Amino acid sequence: MTWEGWLAVAAVVLSVVALVVAVGARRVTAGDRRAGRLGRALGTVPAPAVGASGASEADPEPRRPLVAFVANPSKPDVPDLRATVRRACAEQYLPEPLWLETTPEDPGIGQTKDAVARGADVVVALGGDGTVRAVAEALVGTGVPMGLIPVGTGNLLARNLDIPIGDPLAALQVALDGTDRTIDVGWLRVLRFESDVDDDIAEAADDLPADTDQPRDHIFLVIAGIGFDAAMVADADDQLKAKVGWVAYFVAGIKHLHGRRLRTVVRLDDEPATPARVRSLLIGNCGRLPGGITLLPDAVLDDGWLDVAAIDTRGGVAGWAQLLGEVVLQGVGVRNQLPAKIGRIDHARAREVHLSVAGGEYVQVDGDVLGQVTELSARVEPAALVVRVAQA
Repeated sequence: MTWEGWLAVAAVVLSVVALVVAVGARRVTAGDRRAGRLGRALGTVPAPAVGASGASEADPEPRRPLVAFVANPSKPDVPDLRATVRRACAEQYLPEPLWLETTPEDPGIGQTKDAVARGADVVVALGGDGTVRAVAEALVGTGVPMGLIPVGTGNLLARNLDIPIGDPLAALQVALDGTDRTIDVGWLRVLRFESDVDDDIAEAADDLPADTDQPRDHIFLVIAGIGFDAAMVADADDQLKAKVGWVAYFVAGIKHLHGRRLRTVVRLDDEPATPARVRSLLIGNCGRLPGGITLLPDAVLDDGWLDVAAIDTRGGVAGWAQLLGEVVLQGVGVRNQLPAKIGRIDHARAREVHLSVAGGEYVQVDGDVLGQVTELSARVEPAALVVRVAQA
């Protein structure tokens, strides 16, 4: 036989040997798998290591965020939304959400603290501005983001964050899938209440019970105010608010158009105190209100400043008409600098504000009336709260 023939025979033999080895290895592997399954069933072979999520440690399942909802059950449609939010979380393979309802005794602070203690990764305020304030107060400094599903009358913060209004499902989607943004918060402290507070009107706050005269800081996220705006909020009819929403505030404001001008003394930061005659003094973190009104066009939620607006009118209805024109113009970036105006808004900025007012006037924070006061202070806490907003 030639050497070419012997080479062909050797190649055939090597191919047969390789085939036999491969078949044998396959049988051993299959047998090992069967033995492994049987051994684990009998407890003689240890199972692969599994983490808390139920996946192998070599390929762990990522932890799914826990969402908590702090809901005001007195708001229309809120009870019906519970099944909706549970279904939405299930569709995104999220854990069973926490559902914590507010009470007249606790408008949301305690529920929010409970949610954080139970490991909530985001807490959603489901209610009006009072519920939002309560949830925010408990979340300040925690780093846990606050989502918003606005179902109140004013929905002030939601408007300034461009959260969908009147569409709970769209707002829910932002709360679940949005991005996080850090904003400032304002704190107002009543230093002295007027002794003859009308408790019935003081209790007219949207979501929060009336506060006592115990000195403490009250959070505001949009605007705090004293004078005309607070009296308008205090006198708004609850039944009318339920029917026509924020328009009820303007209806209530009609009877205060001829109210007295306030005698105030205002001090901004370390500047000297200045006397001022005003209809309202507003202290804002941001400035967009219902109806497309922008009272504080320079206010930015994360700039570390409070924006102050002194609003004054003279000349009766003509003064209010000119003031309305001022508001409309500044909302589109036009400022009227004429000195002799009977309706005007003067703007300033500060990190701390101190105010005293003769005779006592109503004060409000984000639409919640605190009572009649004669002295107060306000301060900004920069970058104190994380909020969930729509992705850009």
